[in-house]
Amino acid sequence: MERKNVVTLKGNPLTLVGPEIRVGERAPEFTVLDSELKEVGLKDFTGKIKIISVTPSLDTPVCDTQARRFNQEAAQLGNDVVVLNISMDLPFAVSRFCTTAGIDKVIALSDHRDATFGTSYGVLIKELRLLARAIFVIDRKDMVSYREIVPEATNLPDFTCPLAMAKRLAG
Repeated sequence: MERKNVVTLKGNPLTLVGPEIRVGERAPEFTVLDSELKEVGLKDFTGKIKIISVTPSLDTPVCDTQARRFNQEAAQLGNDVVVLNISMDLPFAVSRFCTTAGIDKVIALSDHRDATFGTSYGVLIKELRLLARAIFVIDRKDMVSYREIVPEATNLPDFTCPLAMAKRLAG
């Protein structure tokens, strides 16, 4: 399934591959890789509230800012909330970025191998094989509680709403 005119890059329209995920739907399972090439999926965070921060590439200024901001916020969210950053960056690049940037609260993951996250969540950019900038908040029962796909890839997402949702779900 392809969706056109959902996102742009510097004003140029792009095509997203995959379904449009909506609030209230069950979050799709996915398989991504951690920095040690271990497979990780939604099931690995069962019972937790999940903030999924999606970035095109951690080696860009906007993605760097997004990852650092969520890392800073994650420290105050408590043990019931996990923050994941998913990009198409190679696991080795993800590891290097996290070490250099001091990212220690966000779990940074790579969708480069199979793009199962991108295609399951409808954020794979067909023209670039990168992920569209997005935020998903998934509750303890794996239901989507919040979703934002940022219309312009060079813009930051809203941080206030997903963080407030995660705090509310954590009670």
